[in-house]
Amino acid sequence: MNDQVGHAHRLNAHYDALAEARGDSLRQRLRDAFQQARCDPDQLTLDDSAGIDQLHLGGRRASRSLARRGAFRAGMRVLDVGCGTGGASRLLADEYGVEVIGVDITAAFIEVANWLSQATGLEHSTRFLCADAAKVPLADGSVETIWCQHALMNMPKVSDVLAEWWRLLAPGGQVLLHEVVSGDNPAPLELPVPWARRADTSHLVSRADLAAMLAEAGFVVEGLEDVTATALDWRRKHGRRELGGDPRAATPAPLASLPGPSIIFGDDFAIMGQNLVANLSDDRVRIIEGVWRKG
Repeated sequence: MNDQVGHAHRLNAHYDALAEARGDSLRQRLRDAFQQARCDPDQLTLDDSAGIDQLHLGGRRASRSLARRGAFRAGMRVLDVGCGTGGASRLLADEYGVEVIGVDITAAFIEVANWLSQATGLEHSTRFLCADAAKVPLADGSVETIWCQHALMNMPKVSDVLAEWWRLLAPGGQVLLHEVVSGDNPAPLELPVPWARRADTSHLVSRADLAAMLAEAGFVVEGLEDVTATALDWRRKHGRRELGGDPRAATPAPLASLPGPSIIFGDDFAIMGQNLVANLSDDRVRIIEGVWRKG
């Protein structure tokens, strides 16, 4: 098994683990869950799908925070790297009028992303490709923005991915990045976490190393912020909500029955969330948000 095939296999084994265990597809599980919540799975709103298409710390709030750092205009071409089920792609298309191509190596995510875009009426402004982020089947200079949330930590050769970003971006294009990086505490991660059940699918780099790689690839930083405290607060509140232990953080009744990340990750998701809080709390991981320009 070559490196690229092996990498894809490991990520599919992580993000689509329930398909093999249960014998049904992620798309079918999600459709069943929407029907149980009395939603038509072919006529959804962005609110309906938010629980399973914003698989990063901070949810839509974090996506909107990152988007405010960008310079978007209607019709702009955006590449969403590590798009997952396509939530950020649809949010950007809906709120900024941009044209988004999402790319992810997990085939089940791409199938779900295409379905959800059709179900939410955004199929004409979003499309999705199953591909390795280091080898995207698009032409040189074909996008004006690279968007990436919580994806580089799954990529073993970040420098190759950044070189691909340089190739794909038009002159003066922007990179908007919301990422998990390693902290100063060298202790091993508490596993599993949402991006990895095993150490061989977690490829964290430090903030300093990532900044250096971006600079070496030719990108000029325009703004960079550590948003760990905000992310940790969000994860703690959602953890209490998921466990039902904090009435003040209770999910409003109409949203309570909508599908959430456990439909994707299974029963492991609760411990993933607890481990993520532990890793953030003792500085084994941090969260950064920033914007770079193609120099």
